[in-house]
Amino acid sequence: MTFEESLNRSLSLERAEELRNSISDYLKIEPTIETGFRVHDRSLRNKQRILAYFNASEEDWDNWAWQMKHRICDVEQLHAFLHLSDEEQEELKQVTKRFRWGLSPYYLSLIDFDNYQESPIYKQSVPSILEVWDNHGSADPMCETLTSPASRITRRYPDRLIINVTNQCAMYCRHCQRRRNFGEEDHHCTRQQMEEALAYVRQSPEIRDVLITGGDALLLSNQTLDWLLGELDKIPHVEIKRLGTRIPVTLPQRINDELCKVLEKHPPIYINTQFNSPMEITPEAKQACDRLIKAGVVLGNQAVLLRGINDNIHIMKKLNQELLKIRVRPYYIFHAKQVKGTSHFITPIETGMGIMEKLRGFTSGLAVPTYIINAPEGRGKTPILPEYMISLNEEEVTIRTWENKVFQYKNRIN
Repeated sequence: MTFEESLNRSLSLERAEELRNSISDYLKIEPTIETGFRVHDRSLRNKQRILAYFNASEEDWDNWAWQMKHRICDVEQLHAFLHLSDEEQEELKQVTKRFRWGLSPYYLSLIDFDNYQESPIYKQSVPSILEVWDNHGSADPMCETLTSPASRITRRYPDRLIINVTNQCAMYCRHCQRRRNFGEEDHHCTRQQMEEALAYVRQSPEIRDVLITGGDALLLSNQTLDWLLGELDKIPHVEIKRLGTRIPVTLPQRINDELCKVLEKHPPIYINTQFNSPMEITPEAKQACDRLIKAGVVLGNQAVLLRGINDNIHIMKKLNQELLKIRVRPYYIFHAKQVKGTSHFITPIETGMGIMEKLRGFTSGLAVPTYIINAPEGRGKTPILPEYMISLNEEEVTIRTWENKVFQYKNRIN
């Protein structure tokens, strides 16, 4: 090795050590972060307790219809698994009078039964008395009722729209932007309502992208999904279909061979799901995503920034890295919407900005989603980005790197 090569190698090793040290805080804490894979044995033990309670079999567990029929939705059922205090039980009964809740047996199995108060799974699925006390926000902060030009349609952008097909979910997220639609019973929209929505799409040649959501789009029957996707396929200007669903997170049993055969018939299909915690990325979730990918579906994730669940840079980084391992692309981090009953989940915007600062450059670009605030009154998604451009003129731009180092870069090459 020449002197120059030796010097370059020495400088490279110094730089490598500098880079390693820049994530030393994460490397120290990463082994302690619980993921669905790391605590899978605990979840399997919980599963056996749940099966015994319902006198059910492994075959029942793998049946998504059984999972839906046996959603846990009352205090007594929940208390059979979690040792709720008398105060917690009384508060939960009060909330139940006001707000619907329910979670699939599978999602229940992901809770740490011995430390449930701190569980991100528990916090997302079991209501808090804070929902009753909350006087902030509104029932419809996105003004969906004022952006619905036809039955079941929400339209906020020039070339795409939403068809809302159901209020049904496998688990009713406590931070949901459509809490107002939970109701007391599950309802899919009628065939007539779907026909009216499709008629609007047919009459709007600028619409190239249709998002089917709810509730949860994948809780429609296979037959209805096949028909709806087929009708969209017949519309020449519709280029892509998207499905909004948390099913890979809350009810992966629904992603079975029959469903995948339907989805495989109607490319291109994009699914944006919502993993909010590394605890939700389990072997069962991976299997569901594998099946969707095999069916030709393109997967992305739209996490919601939630206080006490993922408002920590190390947790969010681990979440995004775990997503990539199961071939789900982190797409958005949504700032929690100001929905009445959800204020206890909402973080300062600085929290989201701080997370983005510690993702860019510190992990794979593929693991860096876009941080989004939904503008009030349904005005659309607005990216919130750290400032990396300090100044710009005709000659040069002054930039700040992910390491907070400032450089000048030529703007024009003469």
